[in-house]
Amino acid sequence: MSSPQEAPAVRTETVGHTLVVTIDRPQARNAVNAAVAQGIAEAVDLLASDPELRVGVIQGAGGTFSAGMDLKAAARGESSEAPGKGFAGIVEAETRKPLIAAVEGFAMGGGFEIALSCDLIVAAEDAAFALPEVKRGLIAGGGGAIRLPRRIPHHLAMELLLTGRTVTAARGAELGFVNQVCPSGEARGTALALAEEVARNAPLALAAVKRVVRLADGRDEREAFAAQREETGALARSHDVAEGIAAFTERRAPRWTGR
Repeated sequence: MSSPQEAPAVRTETVGHTLVVTIDRPQARNAVNAAVAQGIAEAVDLLASDPELRVGVIQGAGGTFSAGMDLKAAARGESSEAPGKGFAGIVEAETRKPLIAAVEGFAMGGGFEIALSCDLIVAAEDAAFALPEVKRGLIAGGGGAIRLPRRIPHHLAMELLLTGRTVTAARGAELGFVNQVCPSGEARGTALALAEEVARNAPLALAAVKRVVRLADGRDEREAFAAQREETGALARSHDVAEGIAAFTERRAPRWTGR
């Protein structure tokens, strides 16, 4: 944890229905130490517990997303994991609300893995991504070796995992793990606009989408549809579905309550 004299390693702010989470260690290229892991874990809990918050945006301060694990802190014995949530307090967290990564500059190693733990990735045109762990005798153990082959075609994922090479935001969009490429310095604004678009939708439906996608992963279609039926059945009985239908027929914006 940071001492009272130190600035927090992670800052949060609310913009509309969006929680903006900022890794604020620019002097260390926003590398993940114990304070960052704890700060992000607390932000994940805040997003989950506040009914007014519908989307989370994660960014780095000072023009860099994150250089990954802080090796100097690790050498001192600091853990870069949070209990139950894994590396950076997020890569193993089972989040219910949508998360968007707003990437400026480098997203290297664990930084890339933080982005991959999000549902959407917005990247500045000069952003760069890499999983270089194999160059140090390691693997991308913060979810990179698990998630990247699920996000993009197998052979393309293996190319990045086995070579450790760096790819641009434009190439990331071509491969399919970057949703939007924007001008340098505009990742935050672009991500907030995307978050606002997402937040206009029903909170229960957004959570159900995430659960169905997660439950269907690795299952055959029969099992996946069975899991989906449970979700759609619960939604059909919700206040928000009735509100969505009423808003449509009355030609007005829906007033979601998350019930």
